[in-house]
Amino acid sequence: MHTERFAPSPTGELHLGHAFSALTGWRRARVAGGQFLVRMEDLDQGRVRSEFVDQIYEDLTWLGVDWDGEVVFQSARYDAYRSALDRLTAMDLTYSCTCTRRDIAEAVSAPQEGAVQAGPDGPVYPGTCRDRAVRPGIPAAIRLDIRKALDCLGAMALDFEETGSGPHGETGRIELDRDNLIHGTGDVALARRDDAPAYHLAVVVDDAWQEITHVTRGRDLFSATPVHRLLQHLLRLSVPVYHHHRLIRDDAGKRLAKRDHAHSLAALRDAGWQPGDLLRRLGLD
Repeated sequence: MHTERFAPSPTGELHLGHAFSALTGWRRARVAGGQFLVRMEDLDQGRVRSEFVDQIYEDLTWLGVDWDGEVVFQSARYDAYRSALDRLTAMDLTYSCTCTRRDIAEAVSAPQEGAVQAGPDGPVYPGTCRDRAVRPGIPAAIRLDIRKALDCLGAMALDFEETGSGPHGETGRIELDRDNLIHGTGDVALARRDDAPAYHLAVVVDDAWQEITHVTRGRDLFSATPVHRLLQHLLRLSVPVYHHHRLIRDDAGKRLAKRDHAHSLAALRDAGWQPGDLLRRLGLD
């Protein structure tokens, strides 16, 4: 069965971009006679607020978006993420990293590093701790050794199906670019320094567990899809079809962010907007 999901983080109010993503996935699921699920990506407990969870429910209902089954909260699924992480560690594909964001920023901006390469998580991690022993008791993130992970593939080629259009016009079956995974993605974090699971690990584990067949999300996440496909292969997880839609921008062409309250759905409702107004603004009427 065609199954889509909308997985917001309850760390702020939904804006027009979230609305476009939710409506696009919901419509695709309903047209196919399938399911539409809602999952709360609430792993950042320092920023998550219960009022934002309630606001998401209110926003979706106002949009006319309904969902099937109970809402899943990632904070209740730590054991599943730990099990997946333990499997990757047993395969000798992970290492501990004590670098802070400042450490990484300083390392990648050093003169000998040249131009800063941006990956799905910001500056590509330079591998500082890859071959460094970390003393017990020091807070450390857990990273995927992307080179070793790719070595597991041997000569095997991996791809994923893209039904929309990536940022450079990609569509159809897209083969993973190993060199770009190493230099353009790097050793992504699988668990944070506070021991919370990181996005890349949690999302593939949950998509497989919920039997998601189609993932609808913005083009800004296109660069994360190859590493998700690699993790799916390593963990023997199912692979959904991906659809990366266009991004919604403000009048100046800037991508919307949660900190921009003026474009939140709550603010638009307070200003007198009706769902039909929003659909016209998004080009979905």
